Amino acid sequence: MTDTSRIQFGIPALDDLLGGGLRPGTLTVVLGATGIGKTQLGLQFARNGLSQEGETGILFDMTSRGDAQNHAEYAQRMSDWSLNEAEFNNHFSPEELWSAEMARKDYLHIFQRAGRRVTISDLEPDDWKEWKAELAKKLQVAIRFFYGNFAHGVRRCVIDGVEPTDKASDSFQFHLFEYIYHQILRKEDEWVARDLFRADFRLQQSQVEKHRYAHEDVGCLLLLTTHEILLDDLMTRRIESGDVLSNANTIIHMGKVKENGGMTRALHVAKHRGSACSEAIVPFEITDSGIVIGK
Repeated sequence: MTDTSRIQFGIPALDDLLGGGLRPGTLTVVLGATGIGKTQLGLQFARNGLSQEGETGILFDMTSRGDAQNHAEYAQRMSDWSLNEAEFNNHFSPEELWSAEMARKDYLHIFQRAGRRVTISDLEPDDWKEWKAELAKKLQVAIRFFYGNFAHGVRRCVIDGVEPTDKASDSFQFHLFEYIYHQILRKEDEWVARDLFRADFRLQQSQVEKHRYAHEDVGCLLLLTTHEILLDDLMTRRIESGDVLSNANTIIHMGKVKENGGMTRALHVAKHRGSACSEAIVPFEITDSGIVIGK
């Protein structure tokens, strides 16, 4: 029986490991090396929103080097889902937000300029000032993207493309994530609208009231790329004070394990606060339709 109080991946074996699914209004972090299957898992989670909430989830891509994560290609192949990408535009008409057809976008790649480094220490002081100014502009685009979707029924989001650094505090991607998580995802909807409309909030207040949503129902899946490849190394990874992992409600590790003289993929639920969960290490495969758990 489906537990409607939980946000589910739509992968029965994984939802069972999680005691029925994820708790609404919480942060889940999925850790693993490049190519382990995090993006496919995120897409399945987002797609399952259509079955559970009547709206697919949204994907916020923070990749800053090279190309984006091939989300559109994966979504099309896995579930015949054609992602509707948001335009990167700092200028918008408020009326666009109140039209589901115009506001409902599946995907936003916030760092569209390729080849940028991801650590603050890599940047000269003047370059860092330039980046902070650019980030400020991107924040308004991010607020509009999330608010416009949540106002029209979206209740789950996937944040992908966070690249590994030695210290989270040295990553501008984590700076942006912290803002999004605390100032958009975990903030009362009316106050998010105030941040978005600013001086024009009073003009839009009647529409804001018509499009209220409960931020406590929104689930967030953060896909975090790691240097560690082996599942054993991920399971012994140290969590620093203030690390995003220390604030996560749920942590899922995806890594390689040795089996019969070779290597295979496996996952493990390392943390699931406030809920029963299985501590089993379970093998999985990446197929054309996505992640398949067990053999």
